[in-house]
Amino acid sequence: MAQFVKVAQTSDIPAGQGKCVEVGEKRIAIFNVDGTYHAIDDICPHQGGPLSEGEISGTTVTCPWHGWEYDVATGVNRDDSDMAQEKFTVKVEGDDILVET
Repeated sequence: MAQFVKVAQTSDIPAGQGKCVEVGEKRIAIFNVDGTYHAIDDICPHQGGPLSEGEISGTTVTCPWHGWEYDVATGVNRDDSDMAQEKFTVKVEGDDILVET
């Protein structure tokens, strides 16, 4: 059964930034897009780049290693809609950011 797990506080992730959190053995990238938080799998399938360290423009994150782009709201690759990162539901309670696992 899925449950929400606290992974960060809102102050940990400034607007336009990402952060990697670990839930169990899973690395999840959390992004703050103008106060709305999104979460996708942190590991780019191309060569394992850390998406949480990528540059954010709107809802697009660019992998810092080779430039692959993903929509952080959907997880979908901008160049190949058949390729998508796992997306996680996020909710904010007070200052706590929770991710559904």
